[in-house]
Amino acid sequence: MNSTYTIAKGQRDFPALVKRAEKGELAVVTRHDKPVAYVISAERMEAMLETMELLANPEFARALQAERSGKAQPVYTLDAIPD
Repeated sequence: MNSTYTIAKGQRDFPALVKRAEKGELAVVTRHDKPVAYVISAERMEAMLETMELLANPEFARALQAERSGKAQPVYTLDAIPD
């Protein structure tokens, strides 16, 4: 659930804004009805950064594209898994 705060409301309600972010909610901070900032949890930000790093890796991008197209080769076969 996204919540929108003006800068003044965000300043006044900052502790509540942070608590919402900790619960996984996205808070949008606006100035003159235009978004100027987002408040998100550290966990969500770290996940976004990790995703961006993976997508920037050409080898990963090729593997993802192969997987999505159904052309990916399995890394291990079932026979390779020890009993």
